[in-house]
Amino acid sequence: MNTICSSLADIETRLAVPVSLMQDIITTFQVEMSNGLSGKPSSLKMLPSFMGIPTGREQGTIVAVDFGGTNVRVLLIELTGNGQTHIIDKRVFPLKDNEGRYNYTTASVSGMQLFEFIAGKIAEIIPAADKIYPLGHTFSFPCRQYGVNSAELISWTKELKTMGTEGKNVEVLLQSALERKGLDQVYPQAIINDTTGTLLTYSYTDKATDIGAICGTGHNSCYLEPNHPLTNRPMIVNMESGNFNQVPQTDYDVYLDINSEKPGAQRLEKMTAGQYLGEIVRIIVSGLLANNSMAIKADALYIPYSLRAEDISTMLADHTANLNEVANVVESCWRMSGLKIEERKALKTIAAFVTVRSARLVAATWAGVLYKIDPDLSRHHTIAVDGSLYEKMPGYAEALVQAMQDVLGVASKQVTIRLSKDGSGIGAAIAAATVYGSR
Repeated sequence: MNTICSSLADIETRLAVPVSLMQDIITTFQVEMSNGLSGKPSSLKMLPSFMGIPTGREQGTIVAVDFGGTNVRVLLIELTGNGQTHIIDKRVFPLKDNEGRYNYTTASVSGMQLFEFIAGKIAEIIPAADKIYPLGHTFSFPCRQYGVNSAELISWTKELKTMGTEGKNVEVLLQSALERKGLDQVYPQAIINDTTGTLLTYSYTDKATDIGAICGTGHNSCYLEPNHPLTNRPMIVNMESGNFNQVPQTDYDVYLDINSEKPGAQRLEKMTAGQYLGEIVRIIVSGLLANNSMAIKADALYIPYSLRAEDISTMLADHTANLNEVANVVESCWRMSGLKIEERKALKTIAAFVTVRSARLVAATWAGVLYKIDPDLSRHHTIAVDGSLYEKMPGYAEALVQAMQDVLGVASKQVTIRLSKDGSGIGAAIAAATVYGSR
């Protein structure tokens, strides 16, 4: 018991994000932002979106494509022009069929075939052939953006290896596929990142929204730059903030990074995103067994990524006296049985440490953005967030709020954090309507 308590105290110290560290992050994050905007070396990519925020008066029936992984969503959305949206139809389809009938994620399939498949799904939700449908496209892969409707895929991620696509203009591929499918009435207007979509969605009704973020399996944030150097006008900038590398790592983080697919990359994301939180907990717990702080034998504990964010969520939601759900999780994931109540409490506590650290690191980067665009925090700011961590992880949203209060003090009253549900799809529609309406 005493060994576990002393180990927990050490783990808490290692994972702590005190206000002093948050203030350091604010400073370094602003430096990286400025460097990225001016073209100097920076871990923040600061990618231009060529989009400002909507007026809220955009209207029309819009097609939206949300393509950020192996499942693609196609939506038909009505924008009413008074800040309201209505999803008329929505289809979700996998790029890889579980029964092996097709697989558009492999290197044996061409980009032309992939986008023809997507165009065919778009055709399924178009109700009339004699009406023009602007199309907005959320494409959440690394891209070089050259204009609001021009983005070149740098490299695939998230299991996709489709050939003949990297280095190509994604919207040209989609436009060509639509033409081959006879969908001449569908006009691609804008391609955006999912963070940009999240910001656009909430700003359609709340003009104070100037930060958008994904806090889910991955992590990234964007913001509205008041005076972008390319245009000298307001523009949403996709920071790719998950790549921010000026964050002190613990031994746990170093181990995870070295054993990841891309060591050195996405340092902040590896400390904050749902994809990695379970792995950090696993690494910590394996250390407890190694130093005999726990006497349980569990060979499955040494299987990387055997604990998921969903499992952490279950553990944190367990408020029963005996923490039976915690025991069930570790039995299922690691085949650890016979845990004492003190050990169950320790596992839940470690999960809480890792989760709260994630929220405090993310909040520090947001504070860095806020102080850059509004040094005196003299006006109200809304931060729009989408993703499973923010929406579903017990205590995560509250930890973000607490972190902002801790680092901003009384000025935190100027900041509101809100869920922007389905921001990727709706935001794409708003982007398309904004561009189409300005023609």
